Amino acid sequence: MTETFLYLTLGTNDLARATRFYDATLAPLGMIRRATEAEEIGYGLPEDRRTRLWITRPFDGKPATVGNGSMPALVAPSRAAVDAFHKAALSHGGSDEGAPGLRPYGTGFYACYVRDPDGNKLSAVHESP
Repeated sequence: MTETFLYLTLGTNDLARATRFYDATLAPLGMIRRATEAEEIGYGLPEDRRTRLWITRPFDGKPATVGNGSMPALVAPSRAAVDAFHKAALSHGGSDEGAPGLRPYGTGFYACYVRDPDGNKLSAVHESP
């Protein structure tokens, strides 16, 4: 088994706004919207049979809030994809939490950090030797 998790969910208070943000921001990573439901949208890689990232209104009906210390790090196929992810996020209502660049987490660890319009923190990472 090569998978380490089945799926992740992030909360939103505005699904239409989240759809615009995630459609644009995940495209440079090769992710596509695979599901559109009344209360959630889901993304995955075209070659993966599963939807791995869900953006959803909370099941309990209460407002979505961000997790302090929570952050999915998404795999980017190249440094250019990290750059494009960052640019798309900022162009679609996200905010900067760390511009693209090398980080001290390993040789070739190239990453950026953003927040989506709901305040969820995301990272795109490309690791090269």
